[in-house]
Amino acid sequence: MKRSSGAGLIIGLGAAVAALPGAALAGEPEPRGGPAPVTEVDAVIITADPLGRSGAEVVSNVAVLAGESFITRRQATLGDTLTSLPGVSSDTFGGGASRPVIRGQTAPRVRVLADGASLLDASEVSPDHAVTTEPLLLRGIEILRGPSALLYGGGAIGGAVNLIDQRVPTEAPDGVEGVAEARLGTADRERAGVVGLSAGRQGWALRLEWAGRDLDDYAIPPFVIDRDAGTRVDRLPGSYNRGETRAVGLSFSGDRGYLGAALSEQTSDYGLPGHSHGFEDCIAVGTTLQCGDGHDDHRQDDHGEEPPPRIDLESRRVDLRGELQTPGAGIERVRLRAAWSDYAHDEIEDGEVGTTFSNDGHEVRIEAMHAPLFGLRGVIGAQVSRSDFSAIGAESFLPESRTESAALFLLEELVLGDVRLEGALRAERQSLSATDRPDTEHRPVSASMGVNWTFRPGYALSASAARSQRAPSAQELYANGVHLATNTFEIGDPTLDEETVVSIEATLKKTAGDTRFSVSAFHYAYDGYVYAQTLDRIEGFRLIRYTQEDAGFIGVEAEVSHELAPGLGVRLFGDLVRASFDAGGALPRIPAGRLGVGGDWARGPWSADIEAVRTFAQARIAAYEVETAGHTLVNVSLARDLPVAGLDAQLFARGTNLFDALALNHASFIAERAPLRGRNLLVGLRLRF
Repeated sequence: MKRSSGAGLIIGLGAAVAALPGAALAGEPEPRGGPAPVTEVDAVIITADPLGRSGAEVVSNVAVLAGESFITRRQATLGDTLTSLPGVSSDTFGGGASRPVIRGQTAPRVRVLADGASLLDASEVSPDHAVTTEPLLLRGIEILRGPSALLYGGGAIGGAVNLIDQRVPTEAPDGVEGVAEARLGTADRERAGVVGLSAGRQGWALRLEWAGRDLDDYAIPPFVIDRDAGTRVDRLPGSYNRGETRAVGLSFSGDRGYLGAALSEQTSDYGLPGHSHGFEDCIAVGTTLQCGDGHDDHRQDDHGEEPPPRIDLESRRVDLRGELQTPGAGIERVRLRAAWSDYAHDEIEDGEVGTTFSNDGHEVRIEAMHAPLFGLRGVIGAQVSRSDFSAIGAESFLPESRTESAALFLLEELVLGDVRLEGALRAERQSLSATDRPDTEHRPVSASMGVNWTFRPGYALSASAARSQRAPSAQELYANGVHLATNTFEIGDPTLDEETVVSIEATLKKTAGDTRFSVSAFHYAYDGYVYAQTLDRIEGFRLIRYTQEDAGFIGVEAEVSHELAPGLGVRLFGDLVRASFDAGGALPRIPAGRLGVGGDWARGPWSADIEAVRTFAQARIAAYEVETAGHTLVNVSLARDLPVAGLDAQLFARGTNLFDALALNHASFIAERAPLRGRNLLVGLRLRF
């Protein structure tokens, strides 16, 4: 694994932070007896919105996961943390990696942001590549669905996930403050902790963070991992996850804004379950696979004598963030987001490095909010980025490539009494070059319009329409070779064009009173949807080719909550998405529909919640896919606030999959080989001062 001169500094700072007594984690707790633990948050300012509006003011569907419920629901990976939100599931890959799936779509159509800036890792290339974030260090997460994500480019055509961290302080605290947390879990023998400290003086603020986790292979209900051999296991081989995250940030703030920077480093070592050996010599001949004659003799899955492959990951990142109020005539606010990333991971098999993936990139984004003009309130902005990606070794199915993009975007809002009108436009230029491949250039243009009508107090009806475009990625254009993590031989197509989607969405909300609800319906019509078409399959190994075909997504998300009494509430929630090609047939790996019921209770220092979520069977499958059975997961949380050594503390426990149900995730590339985690009990202690 490559190193940089900044690694030693970060490691030293991380060790110093580990000795500190606290870390600021999530935001202020939700009021006792308030909204359901996972819900739309209408009063919270959406940080990913350039106009700084609340959830109730944004026309499109926005969800926020924050507060006390976020503390117990945080998992080791981002996808697992978000999967309880209506319309959001995950593309799981054991215990080390999972990407969010929004309305049936994941990377490269779902963009993950760190306070508005791209992560610049390798998670968009493959589901076994971890999203480089540490949920234990986040203050909250915002989910932007539909046209509200348009301003973040084609990579957010299906949605955007904005991670709200505290690495760059936006204001100086009065003295020193912090929080510390320790967690233990049973299913994967979890041992995790997080500490951090914020200190301020005369406008200057220093932020230090450290988080670490050690998870073994997680327990599953008895499962036949190899049908031919009849091998049963009760722990998923290769599902372990161990890693650390360290960060230091410094900023200066005043009456008109702030400017600051943060340096962070993440290291991780995690396994790759569901891996097949013996297909390394497979080649594509037309639309068929040809493999060596002896591959059947030495092929074996993770339960065999050979240990599962693993990933050794190291990512370093610098963030620069700032905001300035009234910098000049006609400008109310300017916001800056910039990031530089140095990412690499080794894929190790049989103790040897097989392939090294690296991504060195940067992104700069600036937004200027103009003063009201003819009743319009809006933002104009620009964004530039560059990514140098390489995969060197046995699985170098991608050539070294450089992706450069530049974009201009505009968002305008007009308020006419109870009606709020919104329009947005983004024009982008993306150029791609790769070793021994033809250069490509695409110019996607996206536009949206929306209206929100508060037709009576506490009720709102919104509708939006958008025409969005996404340029194909380097993987879709240039892939050519064996990719064992997903058990595929991939073939790209450099002639792929931009994919275009016309989307419409309608949402009805009730945001006040004892009963609250949100119901959304959406439809995406894709012209030239880019996907991996399966051409051939030998056992679990597939030949895929990236191609384009017209397709459509249609779905609904709903959530209703009712406060039975002060501190006692119930809720019902669910989602469903159907995705089909216009010519007939289902799209691959579309999540099954879900329906859940839950309740929350709070009295004095005590709080609790319970939920049961039914995931239905998925029988609408693409070619070469296998149906997945339905399952029901029951989860319970209990927490108590108490003083410890003069500090505010919270002791919490969360039980998940209490009835130890066998759960297969249809959205996963390895659904048939890697069940979700079995029964787990998590206990934690959190201190704040």
